[in-house]
Amino acid sequence: MDGVPSRLPDPVPSPILRHSPAAASVRRSRSLRSLIADSPSVTFAADIRSASKGAESTASFESFRYPRSASTGPSPVVGFARASTRRSASERAGSQRDLRDEDARFVYINDAERTNASPPAAAFPDNSVHTTKYSVLTFVPRNLYEQFHRVAYVYFLILAVLNFVPQLGVFTPAAAVLPLAFVIGVSAVKDAYEDWRRHRSDKNENGRTASVLVGGVFVAKPWKEIQVGEVLRVVANETLPCDMVLLSTSDPTGVAYVQTINLDGESNLKTRYAKQETMPTPPEALAGVIKCERPNRNIYGFLATVDLDGRRAVSLGPSNIVLRGCELKNTAWAVGVAVYTGRDTKVMLNSSGAPSKRSRLEAHMNRETIVLAVVLVLLCSVVSLLAGIWLGDHGDELGVIPFFRKRDFSSRDDPDNATYKWYGAGAQVAFTFMMAVIQFQVMIPIALFISMELVRVGQAYFMVQDEHMFDQQRQARFQCRALNINEDLGQIKYVFSDKTGTLTENRMEFRCASVHGGDFSDTDGGGEGHSVTGKHVLQLFSWISIHSVLLPG
Repeated sequence: MDGVPSRLPDPVPSPILRHSPAAASVRRSRSLRSLIADSPSVTFAADIRSASKGAESTASFESFRYPRSASTGPSPVVGFARASTRRSASERAGSQRDLRDEDARFVYINDAERTNASPPAAAFPDNSVHTTKYSVLTFVPRNLYEQFHRVAYVYFLILAVLNFVPQLGVFTPAAAVLPLAFVIGVSAVKDAYEDWRRHRSDKNENGRTASVLVGGVFVAKPWKEIQVGEVLRVVANETLPCDMVLLSTSDPTGVAYVQTINLDGESNLKTRYAKQETMPTPPEALAGVIKCERPNRNIYGFLATVDLDGRRAVSLGPSNIVLRGCELKNTAWAVGVAVYTGRDTKVMLNSSGAPSKRSRLEAHMNRETIVLAVVLVLLCSVVSLLAGIWLGDHGDELGVIPFFRKRDFSSRDDPDNATYKWYGAGAQVAFTFMMAVIQFQVMIPIALFISMELVRVGQAYFMVQDEHMFDQQRQARFQCRALNINEDLGQIKYVFSDKTGTLTENRMEFRCASVHGGDFSDTDGGGEGHSVTGKHVLQLFSWISIHSVLLPG
C-alpha cells in the first residue's frame, strides 16, 4: 500500500511512566537499536523472521552472522562479536581446573580387574556400607563413655567409690553399686538393641542384587561385591547401588530421570544425561578410561573426562553421574560404569554415622544435676569446716569423749599409748566431708533415673503395639528407632508457615493441643477422629502471636 510508511513512529511515553524502570529499559533498548541501525551491515532477528523461507532465510541468517559486502562477500562484523554457546557447569569447571594424574582416579570401563590392579587403587573399598555404631570389641568401652556423658551417672559413680573407703565405716559398700549397675545395664541393652537393628538393616542393604555385566551378559550380583569399573544396568524404580557415570539410557537422546529424595530430600525429578559418544556402542563392546576426581562430599559437583579408544577426551560433569541412593524414574533402563563404591560414595561421605541423640529433658536434668551437686558440695564443705573447728577446740578431749574415742583403752599392751587408726585432724576433716556426701546423697535420687529408663522402654513398647499407628497398606508397625528421645514427641517449640505451591497430601488427624496451659482441643463431633476447624486454628495462632509479643522471653 502506498500510504503506509515503512517504519511506524515510536509511541510517545506517558509523563507518569517517564521515570519508571520499564521506561528506562525501553530507552536503553531504543538507544542500542539506534546505535546498531547506523551500521547497515546488521540485520535484526525480526527482519530474519519476516524474510521468506528456504534460501532467503539462510541468506538472511548468514548476513546476520557475517554481513555481505558488495565487493568481498561475507565478512565479520567489526565491533560485534559472535555470541558463544552456553557451556555446561562441568565444562566451565574443566576450563578452570584440570585434573592432574596424581590427583585423579582412573576407571577402565568394563575392566574391573585392571581398574583395581592399578597402584592408586589399593584404597578402593568394596561396595558394602556399615552404619552401626558399635562392634563386639568396642561396645563396652564406647557405650560406657557415652553413658557417662550424663552428669548424674558420674555423681553416682563417685558415691559408689566413696562407699568402699574403709575409714567411712560403710557396712555394705556393694549395695551402692547395684542401682548404678542396673541403670547402666538397662541403657546398654537398649543401645545394643538399636545397634543390632542397624546391623540388620546394613545386612539387608548389602545383600540386595544388581545387574552387572559379566562376560558380555548382565547377571545378578550382590551390592557388596560390586567393584569400581564394572558396568551396571538399572531399570525403572530401582535404587542405584553406587555412584556411576551414565553410558546409555532407553531414551534415544540419552536422558534419564532420577529422584534424589534420599540425598537432599527433594521429591522432584532431576535429569541426567549419557554422552552421545557412548550411546551408540553396546555396553559389552564399550572400552575406554575415565579420569575423574577423587572421592569428595560435594553431591552437586563432578569433574572428569572419558577417553574412548584413544580418541579425543570428552568432558563429564554433574549431569552425567548418578549417585547411590537415587531412584530411576520415568526411564525404562540406564547403563553406567561404577566410579565410586562403598564408603567412597558421596552419600556415605556425607554421613556422619549414628548420632547420640539426647532429649531436651535429659539436657535439663544434666543442668539440674550440676546445680544440685554444687549445693551438695557447699553443704558438705560447711559440715567439714565446722567439724574441723570442733576438732581444734576439743583436741585434748578426744580420748575420753563418747563416740569419738581416740585412745584404745581395751588394748592390753600399753593402754596409755594405744590408739585407734588416727590420721590426724586434717584427714579426719576429709573423712567427715566424704561421710557428709554419703549422708546427703538423697538430694539427687538414683531412683528417678531408673524410673526414666524403664518408662522409656515401656513407652517404646506401647508405641510399637499401638493399632492406631499401624499402616494397613504396607502392613508395617510404628518403629521407635531412638529410645532416648521419646519425651520429645509432640513438643512443638517453633511454628513455621510455608507456601511452596507443592501439592501434598497430609494424612493427619487433630487430637489435642495445649499451649501454656490453654486447651485447644475442642472438636466438632463426638467420634474418634477429632477434626480442627478454621476457628480453632485462628484462635491458636492468635494466642501464640499475642503471647509472643507480651512475653518476649
